[in-house]
Amino acid sequence: MGKVPDTGLVIVDTTLRDGEQTAGVVFSNQEKLRIARMLDEIGVNQIEAGIPIMGGKELDAIKGICGLGLKASIIGWNRAVIKDIEASLSCGCDAVAISVSTSDIHIKHKLKTTPGAVLDMMIKATEFAKKHVDYISVNAEDASRSDMNYLVEFATEAKKAGANRLRYCDTIGILDPFLTFDRIKTLRERANIDIEMHTHNDFGMATANALAGVKAGARFIGVTVNGLGERAGNAALEEVIMALKYLEETDLGFVTERFVELSEYVSRASGRILPPWKAIVGSNMFAHESGIHVDGALKNPKTYEVFRPEEVGLERQIVIGKHSGTASIKAKFREYGRELTSEQADKILKHVRSLAVDMKRSLFDKELIYIYKDLYGTEKEVELLSDGNMPRLNIHD
Repeated sequence: MGKVPDTGLVIVDTTLRDGEQTAGVVFSNQEKLRIARMLDEIGVNQIEAGIPIMGGKELDAIKGICGLGLKASIIGWNRAVIKDIEASLSCGCDAVAISVSTSDIHIKHKLKTTPGAVLDMMIKATEFAKKHVDYISVNAEDASRSDMNYLVEFATEAKKAGANRLRYCDTIGILDPFLTFDRIKTLRERANIDIEMHTHNDFGMATANALAGVKAGARFIGVTVNGLGERAGNAALEEVIMALKYLEETDLGFVTERFVELSEYVSRASGRILPPWKAIVGSNMFAHESGIHVDGALKNPKTYEVFRPEEVGLERQIVIGKHSGTASIKAKFREYGRELTSEQADKILKHVRSLAVDMKRSLFDKELIYIYKDLYGTEKEVELLSDGNMPRLNIHD
């Protein structure tokens, strides 16, 4: 199988292919190479580098990635067309993905052919690829709307022709985890072929469906950084890895401490904002404002945090605003080097809540200092000093 593990779960990242197919997203060749290196360094097993048959700079980028000497397998995406596969081979890809639609609606209206012709097309392309490359993924596009009997036949014939796995594509994101489990379990039992989950997020269930597929016996998971991809995107790399680790107790050994670095780089390269509320890597993941939450997190972070912020490259933040409590105020001023009494904290909190409502947001550090100064600094000089990355309140009597 070459670089693709024979056992265990395998992560297939398609940021450089499906991720770049996000409407309006284009990566430069330099960005593509940088992203490929970062994916390899954090532990991705296989990188879908792009579509070689596009030619031009796309072909150059894929050749460049193949020439990096990465640990990860490099797979090129192809239609079930011989010239597409030849383009992947010319780049130096050690694996090829052969994609063709399997649903009636796609076969009739998109391909304008018959189910039998699709089988013949796939078999011919797979047999050709097998003469030149060791690893083949046959992709069943729109598998989630395909007839199960036909899909079993498709998968069985793909395996006979030399395919190593079937990519089960929930192309328009219509599955739920329960249906996913049943479908993948049935397909694994009847076709006896390795399955890759390729899930889309149209109904917000891409990650859940990917994990449901794993529970049902799928061994490969297709992901993208930040969940980039067509329409609402794909299952997010960072979500899948951390969910496997903490919800399924399956640690794949990824360098998760670099997740934020990777997500921020891909965000900038794609021109797509990384939302503060983004699961796993969003800046709000470890930002606490509610008084009850802050009090609990300060006493024991595990009360409101499943894993440490440092594990994905974030830091814990105490946000001061309308919903803060006195414990938050005391903790925040402790960061400034000032220990408040309960009476002081309570008095400051009343002003904080009033100002937060008027401003319709949480408060900045300097605004907290100004409140302190107004209340307690009448004859004192209050200044905000820099102590590394930690602001510090210095009070001169």
